[in-house]
Amino acid sequence: MRLVLAAGLVALAATAQAADPLPRLNILPGSLTVSGVSAGGYMATQYQVAYAKDVIGAGIVGAGPWYCAQGRLTTAINECTKGSPAGPETRPLVAALRASADAKAIDDPSWIAPDRIWIFHGRHDRKIGAAVADSLLRFYKVFVPPERMRYETQVMAAHGFPTTGAGGGCDSDEPPWILDCGFDGAGEMLRFLYDDLAEPAGEIAGELRSFDQALYGPEDAGVSLAKTGFLFVPKDCAAGRPCRIHVVFHGCRQGVDDIGKAFARDTGYIRWADANRIVVLYPQVARSLIAPLNPSGCWDWWGYTGAGYATRNGAQLAAVRRMLIALGG
Repeated sequence: MRLVLAAGLVALAATAQAADPLPRLNILPGSLTVSGVSAGGYMATQYQVAYAKDVIGAGIVGAGPWYCAQGRLTTAINECTKGSPAGPETRPLVAALRASADAKAIDDPSWIAPDRIWIFHGRHDRKIGAAVADSLLRFYKVFVPPERMRYETQVMAAHGFPTTGAGGGCDSDEPPWILDCGFDGAGEMLRFLYDDLAEPAGEIAGELRSFDQALYGPEDAGVSLAKTGFLFVPKDCAAGRPCRIHVVFHGCRQGVDDIGKAFARDTGYIRWADANRIVVLYPQVARSLIAPLNPSGCWDWWGYTGAGYATRNGAQLAAVRRMLIALGG
């Protein structure tokens, strides 16, 4: 596996300059799925809820339910990470979602019901408690039939993204939180979200590109977007063939400022995307040591960009939506 992956990565075309805009591609309507790990897992749920009409599935790794922090950093640090034995209470979160839908700040939650939901929690995850992930499952059960969900809890993984053949030890609780667990997290997730995928084979022919995120976000530094984002474009997609699209949100200290392209390159999405004509967007968050304080480069899942962070009023969610519109999604 390591040799095949290394050979495939050598074949990746040279990346575009960071100043380049996103290309216009032939994106299939109704094909958008999202995923994320840790803070990115919270962000993926936020995007799915805010733009429920657009999203058909979500993969969440090491995170809890939508709006868990309720705009409070102390709640994020305490209840939404290790949490209590019972996990975060979901009833107020469901009530907040319905109120946000009534206020037209998010799409109606009836659009979530047809989605597929894949949830992963490592058995050795010491950052996000099992009860927090259980609360995420309870939250989704309010809206999604159980047969459209999968909950993976048996992998002996620490906090991070599980792979086959890339990253540190499976029980390694340290940067870059990419874990060689002999478990293909990206593949298992994508095969559940899209039920007709071909197995990856041969070298990777697509291109991992850089693009200028400043073209899609407000100039306000408080939004905390990095200048550079990443996009994987399979060869057939670059040639104009119709393709599906998936958005991946990295975790804290996994963005371009900390590990460069490693999260996009090593988590395993590229192999499956290349074999199945799936364009993969990797938006990136920047670290900030001034207001808003975001020293670990986390996506906003507790409110540092403003009160509407978990709705369509959220600056980061709106920026990612503009990226998808630019791509044709």
